[in-house]
Amino acid sequence: MPLGNLIYLAQQDIQNLGLTSSDLIDAIQSMCEAHEVGQVWTAPKSSIKPDDDCFFMSTLASVNPPGYMAVKSLGLSNRNAEHGLESIGSLITLFDAASGHPVAVMDGDWITAYRTAALSALAARFMANPQSQVIAFIGCGVQARSHLDILAEIYPLREIRALGRGRKNLDALLDRASAHGLGATAADDGRAAIADADLVITSVPDQIGMKPFIDARDLKPGAFVAMVDLARSWFPDSLEAIHRIIIDDRVQESTMSKPMVEPTLVAGDLQDLVSGRVTGSIRAKERTAFAFRGMAIGDLALASLVFDVARAKGFGYELPR
Repeated sequence: MPLGNLIYLAQQDIQNLGLTSSDLIDAIQSMCEAHEVGQVWTAPKSSIKPDDDCFFMSTLASVNPPGYMAVKSLGLSNRNAEHGLESIGSLITLFDAASGHPVAVMDGDWITAYRTAALSALAARFMANPQSQVIAFIGCGVQARSHLDILAEIYPLREIRALGRGRKNLDALLDRASAHGLGATAADDGRAAIADADLVITSVPDQIGMKPFIDARDLKPGAFVAMVDLARSWFPDSLEAIHRIIIDDRVQESTMSKPMVEPTLVAGDLQDLVSGRVTGSIRAKERTAFAFRGMAIGDLALASLVFDVARAKGFGYELPR
């Protein structure tokens, strides 16, 4: 790739590209397929937690062809809400793999939100009922909104149930559901939220003193769960009621000090699912779940897609090197 000026892509640039849910899901699936044949290299995510309120994390992955490497840097502060800020802020730097030089810097907040939802949707492509109509959200923040946007495009949804502590986020999610033409109800507790749901998304943030409060035995037969919150909101002893649990990356998970779920309950990871080594759902009445921390492959897939489409459409600001 000829190296000209560095391209900066703001969040509005990325939103204006017109990428569909299928574009995002297909990009991650293609990256997983490339990984299967040795064209993708990843490193386990690294993180530091200086105190109880702050958390910093980075991901790194490379693909060849087409020849990109992406590094995402992310910071989180539980105090941000006091200042009217989102809890997470991030940037992605995209490199040309051949020269090792950066070619773009882009907003990472949109990519983080929608790559996470696309990861859930990719797992659901193999594990969920394609005729799912009712979706439940436990946690109503950014991840709930991005999951609603993605899943409303690919499932014949008619209703959402939502449970959240903050009224502002809850109302924003219910309003967003109405904008999608869906019925929207605030649930009084976890059982009421998930009992009749075909799809369940839990995205409860980690906080001091948090304890599990959702029981997997309350799931309807055939339900699919995306445990965006590393399964922290679920009673651990209830997870045996889920017939098949898939995680995102077994290699990455092996480096973590505390597993998301009991390892004996894990049937495989997303790579196994996409490659066909593991079957998502064998019987229609099986409960299935995808528990995940987030994958560097997802960041790389979307950053590469965003950059290629932005270049083709002439989006972005040129920055001198």
